[in-house]
Amino acid sequence: MIRPLLIGTVLALASTAAAAQGEPRMTQSAEARTRAALRQIERLNPRLNAVIAVDPTALDQARVLDRIHRARGPLFGMPILIKDNIETAGPLPTTAGSLALRDNVTGRDAPLVARLRAAGAVIVGKANLSEWANIRSSSSISGWSAIGGQTRNPYALNRNPCGSSSGSAVAVASGMVPAAIGTETDGSITCPAAINGIVGFKPTVGLVSRTYVVPISHSQDTPGPMTLNVRDAALIMNAVAGTDPADAATAEADARRVDYTAALSPDALRGRRIGVMRFSAGFGTDAPFEAALAVLRAQGAELVEIADLPGRQDISRNEIVVLLTELRTDLNAYLATLPAAVRTRTLADLIAFNRAHAAEEMPLFAQELFERAEAMPSDDAAYRTARATSLRLAGAEGIDRMIREHNVVALVAPTRPAAWLIDAVHGDRSGGGGSAGTLAAVAGYPHLTVPMGEIRGLPVGLSFVGPRWSDALILSLGYAYEQASQRRIAPRLLDSIEESEAIAPHLRPHGR
Repeated sequence: MIRPLLIGTVLALASTAAAAQGEPRMTQSAEARTRAALRQIERLNPRLNAVIAVDPTALDQARVLDRIHRARGPLFGMPILIKDNIETAGPLPTTAGSLALRDNVTGRDAPLVARLRAAGAVIVGKANLSEWANIRSSSSISGWSAIGGQTRNPYALNRNPCGSSSGSAVAVASGMVPAAIGTETDGSITCPAAINGIVGFKPTVGLVSRTYVVPISHSQDTPGPMTLNVRDAALIMNAVAGTDPADAATAEADARRVDYTAALSPDALRGRRIGVMRFSAGFGTDAPFEAALAVLRAQGAELVEIADLPGRQDISRNEIVVLLTELRTDLNAYLATLPAAVRTRTLADLIAFNRAHAAEEMPLFAQELFERAEAMPSDDAAYRTARATSLRLAGAEGIDRMIREHNVVALVAPTRPAAWLIDAVHGDRSGGGGSAGTLAAVAGYPHLTVPMGEIRGLPVGLSFVGPRWSDALILSLGYAYEQASQRRIAPRLLDSIEESEAIAPHLRPHGR
């Protein structure tokens, strides 16, 4: 069994050197920044369960960067956590949160991790996640994994952090690290980012390599940055975007990648026509959403109302066929590359493992989606029709049509509702939302969420969605909104939001 915290050992090794606490970020040594992150993880993670394991080589990585001046890349010394479905070279396994992969030490850096290291980042450890990226059961609790336990929302510990990149979001939001890498198939970067009050960017599918990332769907999977601000997300995109010969989806990436910081300007919204997806609004976010729209107008954007999108109800019904069909094929291919110590070599093996270890793996919810995926034909007419239909409805007849017919450059909507309660009885109950994210996820288009305020002390996000390869534009629009609005609120690690000073007095009796 992996111990979630190797932190004590790492900090004991680190205790002999002094950290440069008072230095500005860009003048701090890599070692000082790494020590600071390790201290924050040690202090906060016992309450939040955001980090599965700390890399015991983190300080060594930082010292090498400090010695080699040419290594002072654009991410110099930035401590970054990697979601634990992405491989990193070194002693830590890549588990996807499952006990079945606790011995999965491959010695491989995913290409995106190698790119981060080349840019000067320090990989400090692995972030907790919804086990198997939330594809095992439709009754799951987001943020739970058998390896890492339940990730907690730092705004209220009894609230759900959303998933599946829950640990990545919580670690950034709580100040453990300035940045983390998540992955998304549908909502797994943008939902936890919004609900934990940070920036999350799902790039165009094919801009960032998926090699050595535990897969769900080659049609929709992509890694992406989760940060405190849009500029850091753009810096990370500069590092990780690019063609990988082992991932055919990235064939165009080198030709499409640009400097994602170059277009970041407070004036980026001026004169831009932005579509407002009213059909994807509501679910308790009306007040902060209207305030966000007012900021967009004040920054010179022209807002165009879009009341509805015909056919969107059919997207999810077809999407699930695609995801379950590709899950078996893609996961079997990945598992076949793992070290001999990993005995589960197929999805069927995983299903059998979970049954044999049900007390640890399935104490709260089952694996009916795994079982459905195992029963799906590998490639048939129904799958091909479902993929063509979902892609058409989300892309050509969805995002592309709205942009063309309304003559806008991008679309906005609330990302998700505020965080719901962790519920071990009923599983996730998000209360709506997700239309904007699902459109972008199924189409494979870029989607950025930026903090847009709060509801009773719980953060909510504003989504910016654009057409394929419009990643730089979407980041620039989100940056301009972020600079004008400054709507991020800091977490306070309350046990519940009901104990806050704004709410608690109203829950007590009056007049007696």
